[in-house]
Amino acid sequence: MENVKLNVKGMSCAHCVNAVEGSVGKLPGVEQVHVHLKEGTVEVKYDANKVGLDKIKDTIDDQGYDVA
Repeated sequence: MENVKLNVKGMSCAHCVNAVEGSVGKLPGVEQVHVHLKEGTVEVKYDANKVGLDKIKDTIDDQGYDVA
């Protein structure tokens, strides 16, 4: 399992948390997603054999947030 902490801009409320955690959490191979609003980060634990980091970043981007 891989662990990554991404800096994400544009998240500010519970809807943002639900949008990011819900969409990324549905990806195959993603075991855990946690949004930290105050820090502007998203922590993801995932199986790199099932999902790539680019796919995770694209999924966050598709929700309207910018992955730095």
